[in-house]
Amino acid sequence: MSGLQIRPIQPTQPADPIAPLRELVTGLTALVGATQDEPRLLTEGRRLLAGLLVQDAWLPAAFATLRPDRYAQYLLHCDPLERFCVVSFVWGPGHGTPVHDHTVWGLVGILRGAERCEEYTLQAGQPLATGGQHLMQRGDIEAVSPRVGDWHRVSHAGGDAATVSIHVYGANIGAVRRHRLDASGAMLPFVSGYDNTQLPNLWDRSAAVRATC
Repeated sequence: MSGLQIRPIQPTQPADPIAPLRELVTGLTALVGATQDEPRLLTEGRRLLAGLLVQDAWLPAAFATLRPDRYAQYLLHCDPLERFCVVSFVWGPGHGTPVHDHTVWGLVGILRGAERCEEYTLQAGQPLATGGQHLMQRGDIEAVSPRVGDWHRVSHAGGDAATVSIHVYGANIGAVRRHRLDASGAMLPFVSGYDNTQLPNLWDRSAAVRATC
């Protein structure tokens, strides 16, 4: 027995780790092709997004990378007709947004960590703080839109760890003309853009297919 070599067991890697994101994208594509009814989009979209938040191994590291100066916004997928997009937001301690709107329907889900949302309401065309705020933790999802409430300020609330949230919007949100408040409370136009120039590869299913051969 002295010559017996025991090899450590290697952890099994999923053959198709990005499959949950692809399933969200295919589900959303079918949904926006079937309806433009916002309540249905938010209800069924919430169910689809909840499935993506069950585990986080599907998110490539490049799209969960902190910026030192501010939060990062990475496009994961945009529908070819710009009917929806999927975006990862990555927050570090001290990162936060200005008060802003979206102008389209959206769903925000927490994948890692926590976010704090300060609530605003629009009165006579001006966003005003309600004094309310809520904490969103892993698995939580909230909706935004001009119909259900569109103004808020979001900040990192995850202690020393990074927070990652996954956003679904009813447009190519990085190219949408939106509004924010500056430090004086003046409303300014802005277009957010994205921090990445490449997208994750959703469509190379070769490893999963080979695993069935």
